[in-house]
Amino acid sequence: MEYKLQYFSAILLIVFITSCKAQHSSVVKENAKLVQVSNEYSFTEGPASDKFGNVYFTDQPNDKIIKWDAANNSLSIFKEPAGRANGLYFDHNDKLLAAADENNELWRIDSNGNIDTLITTFEGKKLNGPNDIWVDLSGGIYFTDPYYQREYWSRTSADIKEKNVYYISPDMKQVSIVAEGLTQPNGIIGTPDGKILYVADIGDKKTYSFSIQDDGKLKNRKLFTDMGSDGMTIDNQGNIYLTGDGVTIFNKNGKQIHHIAVDEKWTANVTFGGKNQDILFITAMGSIYTLKMNVNGVRY
Repeated sequence: MEYKLQYFSAILLIVFITSCKAQHSSVVKENAKLVQVSNEYSFTEGPASDKFGNVYFTDQPNDKIIKWDAANNSLSIFKEPAGRANGLYFDHNDKLLAAADENNELWRIDSNGNIDTLITTFEGKKLNGPNDIWVDLSGGIYFTDPYYQREYWSRTSADIKEKNVYYISPDMKQVSIVAEGLTQPNGIIGTPDGKILYVADIGDKKTYSFSIQDDGKLKNRKLFTDMGSDGMTIDNQGNIYLTGDGVTIFNKNGKQIHHIAVDEKWTANVTFGGKNQDILFITAMGSIYTLKMNVNGVRY
C-alpha cells in the first residue's frame, strides 16, 4: 500500500509540474526569444499601440515620442518636443493621449502632432503629474496622478497632497476623483468588457481591482496581488502584465503564471503591438524589446 501511495503521489507531482510548465509557457510563443530592438534612448516609457499595431513610446529625458513601425521594425520620431510625455494611450478616434509631465497636463494629439490640452488642474490646483492612462468603452479617460519630483520643475511640492486616480467623462466636461487613499498610483489598465479596472499602487507594492460603474465611478476595491507595477497591460485571456523586475504575468484570479526576465535594472512598461497584436513590446531603461506571444492584446 505504501508503495502504491508513493507511486500515485509521484504521478500527481509529474502531472502538476507538467501542467504548470504548460500553463507558464502557453502565453509565450514556443522558442521565442526576447529581441532588443534598440538601446539608444535614455529612459523608455508609455508604449501604446494604434489600430495598425504600430507602437508609440516615450523617451522622457530626451522629450520625445517615438514610433515603432510594426510592418518593418523601424523607428522614427513622432513628436519632439513632447511635453516630457510619460504614459500614452490611444482613444477611440485614434488620437494619442499623453500624460505630458512637463506642465502636469493630459494631452490629446492628432496624427499631425497637433495638441489639445484636456486638463492641467483639478479644482483650481495643479495636478501632481499625470502618469498612466486608460480609456473605457464610452470614451471616458482614467488617469493616475502620483507625484514624482522632476528636475525640470520649478515647484518642489505638490498642490494636491493626495495621489489619486481621476476620471474624465466622455464629453470631456467633468473630472472626478474615482480612487483615493493610495500611496503612489502608477500603472492602470481595464478589461475589454469595461467592467474591471486595475490600478497599481507602486508606492505600497500592491495592485487593486475595481468594479467600473455605468457613470465611470469605481466600487468594490479588492487586492489583486501584493505587487506594485510601473506600467501594465492585459491580454485576450484576461492575464495582467506587471512591470518592474522584468514582466510578471498573473491570471485574472491574481495567480502568477509566468515571468519574463529582462536584463535591465528596471522594466518600466509593456503593451501588445504588431498587426495581430501578438508581439509583446517592452520598455526597459534605455532599451525597447519585443517578444512573440501566443496570446493577443485587446483593443476596442
